[in-house]
Amino acid sequence: MRGGPGSGKGTQCANIVQNFGFTHLSAGDLLRAEIKSGSENGTMIQSMIKEGKIVPSEVTVKLLQQAMQESGNDKFLIDGFPRNEENRETFESVTGIEPEFVLFFDCPEEEMEKRLLSRNQGREDDNLETIKKRFKVYMESSLPVVVYYSLKDKVRKIDAAKQAEAVFEDVKAIFNSKIEVPLILLYVIQQVASEDCLTLSNAKMP
Repeated sequence: MRGGPGSGKGTQCANIVQNFGFTHLSAGDLLRAEIKSGSENGTMIQSMIKEGKIVPSEVTVKLLQQAMQESGNDKFLIDGFPRNEENRETFESVTGIEPEFVLFFDCPEEEMEKRLLSRNQGREDDNLETIKKRFKVYMESSLPVVVYYSLKDKVRKIDAAKQAEAVFEDVKAIFNSKIEVPLILLYVIQQVASEDCLTLSNAKMP
C-alpha cells in the first residue's frame, strides 16, 4: 500500500482491515524482518540499503508473495508497494494478480498540506518545503500507475477531503458492491497532483 502525506491513508487502511477481514502486509516490515532473520537474502537486502541502492522489485514481490501464501487469508492490504510502474509490472508478472478496480481518493493538495502541518506528530520534515517535495516525488513515481489503471477503466473516485467517517462510508459502498469477488488483493498506490490523494487497488487472482 502506498499512502501519501496527509491523505488519511492510515485511518482508512485500519478501517478496511477491521471491517473487511484483510491481512495487512507492509513491504518495509517484510524487508526489515528478512534482514533480521540473518538469511542470505536478508544480508543482500541489508547491503543494498547500506549502499543506498534500491532493493530489486523481484525481491520485495517474492517476500510479499510468501507472506500472502503463509497468511491463510485470501485478501490482503499491502503497505508501501507498488511505488511505481516498474513495481506494478513486476508484481503482476510474478504473482499473476491483476486489479479488478482502483479506488481513487481525491484530495486537494492544499488540504493535505493543512493536515500535515497541523497534525503535530513530531516529524521534523513536516514543513511546507519538504512536504511539497514529497508531493512531487509521489506524483512523478505514481502517476504512470494511476494512468495505466485509468486507461483500463478501473478507477473509482472518492472525495477524501471529507471527514474520515464520511470517507469510509463511501469506501464501504464500493467494497460492499464487490462482495461476490472470491479472492482479492488490496494494495494502495499514491498519486499526488493538484487534485488528487490516495489510490486503493482491489485485485483478484485470474
